[in-house]
Amino acid sequence: MNFNLTGSNDTVEATDLLAREGDDDDQMKRAPLTMAFYGVVSAMFFVYIGAAMALAYGTANAAIGIGLTILTYGAINMLLSKYAINNRTTVAQFSRTILGKSGASIAALIFALVAIYYAVFEGSIVAYAFQTAFGGPTWLWYLIVVVYSTPLIMGGARRFLDKINGILMPLYWGGFIAAIIWAIAQYGYSDAWLAHTGTEVPFALGGPGWLATYAGYMGVWIMMMFTMDFAALGKRKDTAYHQNVTFGPLFYLLAFGLNGFFGVILTFLIPGMEASETGIAAGLVQLMGLFGLLVVFASQTRINTANYYLGAANLRIFGEKVFRISLPNVVWVIISSVIIYLLMLLPIVQYILLALAWQGVLVTAWVAIAVTHILMNRGRNQEHAAIDDAHYRRFNTAGMIAWFVPTVIGIAMIQLLGGVGATWGPIVTAVLASALYAVLRRTMKTDTALIRTVSADEAAAGRDRHSAPTVG
Repeated sequence: MNFNLTGSNDTVEATDLLAREGDDDDQMKRAPLTMAFYGVVSAMFFVYIGAAMALAYGTANAAIGIGLTILTYGAINMLLSKYAINNRTTVAQFSRTILGKSGASIAALIFALVAIYYAVFEGSIVAYAFQTAFGGPTWLWYLIVVVYSTPLIMGGARRFLDKINGILMPLYWGGFIAAIIWAIAQYGYSDAWLAHTGTEVPFALGGPGWLATYAGYMGVWIMMMFTMDFAALGKRKDTAYHQNVTFGPLFYLLAFGLNGFFGVILTFLIPGMEASETGIAAGLVQLMGLFGLLVVFASQTRINTANYYLGAANLRIFGEKVFRISLPNVVWVIISSVIIYLLMLLPIVQYILLALAWQGVLVTAWVAIAVTHILMNRGRNQEHAAIDDAHYRRFNTAGMIAWFVPTVIGIAMIQLLGGVGATWGPIVTAVLASALYAVLRRTMKTDTALIRTVSADEAAAGRDRHSAPTVG
């Protein structure tokens, strides 16, 4: 294939080719990237959701649903991480392909808002734990949490996230193991957590329990977006390692499986502990005092390094693309942190689960389209992140329709159908988005928003074909 390298080297073909021929010396090494991403594994949300599902539907149903979730997450993220590593493609850059450059800006904004919402939620947990231990006004603890969290990402993910997460990881896992031993020593052991059956939910009301559990974890498909943004920092030679260890099944076995186990057993062992994020945090502090506070601090600080980083990074992308605002990274980090603090002061936590449910449907549709696109291409026609925005159309009609129509349907089901909508809304959204994108892509014959650049040799060949005399 010939490439037009005359003049500037910013044509699609030249940029793509030259980027792929470059080395990966500027990419993160495997261990630091693993430590950076594993900051997400300690989200108290993962501890809480496992306990909540077991209490609602029974331990056995929760275990089946979590097992299926681990397999699904592992498979999808192995696929997405390979694509992101090979092309250095973040969510915003990949969204240009399936949604167009304006659609990608919308995706970046949604990603930023979800990350910021999680930072508000998780930051509120550690603030609540500090207040439980020491008292004082809530606004002050919110401010302290934001002030100490912000500098952790000032230098970017490549230099700081791996260090802080590597230090805090043993404290997090060791703290939960100590909490279980402590609870057994203080309150005694009971196998009630194993025998708990929960409430049998019939199919007509959104059951069975294992399916409702599986659908509940679909609300956290934002992890697929987390995967792409972090995997874009990896080296190609480490692809297999990252697929299996960093972003694949092992990560979710720990994040959902082990954390869920911690949540379930502690909820049953500690009398009066509620199956909520604040309830679990308060239970740890009341059980172990300052050591329990340290465990909560470690878990929430680790997860918030990722939340703050991704929130600020995608906010910057949105600001630069939509408002043409070019600011240093440190300014975007500060802007993001100010937004996080202001949201903490508002009663947004009361509505955050509803907001995350809506955004979860948006994310579920995006993931379904992304997976469908990659599978339909079967490894061909991958677009490197180095391709400039100028080479993309504003919108990819097939992608935008496949994104928004299923999202509206999913939100309507969640709002109008109660338990049935909560279970089937995310599932219907994912299936419909995938099918609609596949059909529209074939009927519209537009498999990407990329505007193909024709090289000089190809153009000359085309002119020769058109000028050739016809026979007959």
